[in-house]
Amino acid sequence: MRLALGTALAAALLAAPAALASPLPGAPDCPVFPATSVWNKPVDKLPVRKDSRTLVNSIGARQYVHADFGSGLWDGGPIGIPITVVGSSQARTAVDFHYDDESDPGPYPIPPDVAIEGGPDADGDRHAIIVDRDSCTLYELFDLHPAWDAGSGAIWNLRSNAMRPLGWTSADAAGLAILPGLARFEEVARGTIDHALRFTVKRSRRAFIYPARHFASSYTSPSLPPMGLRLRLRANFPVAGYPYQARVILRALKRYGMIVADNGSSWYISGAPDPRWNNDQLHTLHRVKGSDFRVVNTSKLRP
Repeated sequence: MRLALGTALAAALLAAPAALASPLPGAPDCPVFPATSVWNKPVDKLPVRKDSRTLVNSIGARQYVHADFGSGLWDGGPIGIPITVVGSSQARTAVDFHYDDESDPGPYPIPPDVAIEGGPDADGDRHAIIVDRDSCTLYELFDLHPAWDAGSGAIWNLRSNAMRPLGWTSADAAGLAILPGLARFEEVARGTIDHALRFTVKRSRRAFIYPARHFASSYTSPSLPPMGLRLRLRANFPVAGYPYQARVILRALKRYGMIVADNGSSWYISGAPDPRWNNDQLHTLHRVKGSDFRVVNTSKLRP
């Protein structure tokens, strides 16, 4: 009987209910993917991978977490990946893609003043995230430039768990959606982030694991992280001494963790810009080291 009860308890913990991520204020009737999405499932009870320490060391055990978002401007643009909300009346336009064989052809509802990561004159990834609040459709573009041309683009139904074709990129190297992995101020103001976050690593492996669909590396060492790898903050990490905004983010990293989504600076966590972010509070995340994270075994994690 004790064995049966223990087995039932373990199964219950692994099947912990997922939460529904907070909708965007401009699109209150649209979910940010279903509650069953892997983005919205907690991983605090899942087992740690045997190679966790090796993978963390390769990402950078002594390096610290950085909030790659905040308030104000950096080099003339907003700090973070901005979100544009439109309605069904927004005109659709064709986009000329550099990687058209792995991009959804569209057309895309791009307003003339669409918010682009880093601002209209920025270098870098130049992501643009557009949500149609009437159809609950998510449009994401990488390296978007006026006229319009882009590196790649992907279209998502926010009410569906449908994924990219295997081997396809998206606006992100891992072939994932970007929106569900962003830290958003309204969630922090509410007091909880009910989904995993997106983060980058300096070097990834030429491999991907679920839910990723694509790799972006020529390195084959098994010590390097594949796209889609999920990590969580260790359960006994002391969050009480952190200011409010950082504390909410750290609690989310304990419960939902974060997913390797792109190449970049290691431990850089993505979020949407907002003038209400307190940059001083976000900077306290620098006290969190890579060694404070554990790699989660998500082999059985599915919608």
